Amino acid sequence: MATGTSATEDAGSDFVEWHPAALVQGRNTRQPAPEFALIVLNQPIKNHLAVIRLLWHNASVRVAADGGANLLYEVGGQRGDASFDDLRVIIGDLDSLSDETRAYYESRTLPPSKEATQVIHDPDQYSTDFGKAVAHTREHFCSLEPARPLDIVAVGGLGGRVDQGLSQVHHLYLFQTHPRYEDGRLYLFSGESLTFLLKAGHHRIRVRDGPAGEADVFDKYVGILPVKEPSRITTKGLEWDVKDWETEFGGHLSTSNHVLPETQAVEVYTTKDVVFTIALRHA
Repeated sequence: MATGTSATEDAGSDFVEWHPAALVQGRNTRQPAPEFALIVLNQPIKNHLAVIRLLWHNASVRVAADGGANLLYEVGGQRGDASFDDLRVIIGDLDSLSDETRAYYESRTLPPSKEATQVIHDPDQYSTDFGKAVAHTREHFCSLEPARPLDIVAVGGLGGRVDQGLSQVHHLYLFQTHPRYEDGRLYLFSGESLTFLLKAGHHRIRVRDGPAGEADVFDKYVGILPVKEPSRITTKGLEWDVKDWETEFGGHLSTSNHVLPETQAVEVYTTKDVVFTIALRHA
């Protein structure tokens, strides 16, 4: 059972378990290999290519949202680097996709089917390219065991313009309505941090999840943000833990908190859905 990025529960516990480090670590024996789809958005990726290469390698399916394919071509195929050639789908209204990028990917063949990258024009003006990529991935790609939609990591999440960043946070809520993530999870990767949605209830986030001696993936900085509505939260494992603490925009916010050096897992109880963000450690 592939649980590297999927919701799992301890026997007899109501905690939802998270293993976000498995997304950007090498395969290890402690956790099964993660199954997730990678969506590349139309945001700069040059400054965090090392982590993107890890995500690309670990992903089961790779999709570009419109102009995201241009960025992959610029750092890959255009330089004679085939690392990002195995792109399964390019989808969107295609107003940003360059002719050169399209021609390049349509000339590639993907093993084992030997089919070219699929380019899908979706002109719907009431959905974003990001939303189109998520919907397509959910509809067409499933994890093998158990059969369920793949979790999704979106590269470029929260980058660029403020309105685009808020739109991406909106998608965390839009595409995760089930209290136990039965439609799969959605992560936003900005190059600086990993961000995901904690549904109302108890969560255990494994911030250190690799083999002994493996370098930490995450830095100490954590935020817990009640974007949609006020919530009451209780935390364990942070430098400034809180208990039944009311948080809302315009009131108290938990930002720039710190994971303690000895913490293996941060525990969060929240009465409403909140956004959890944790900084990535840079070499």
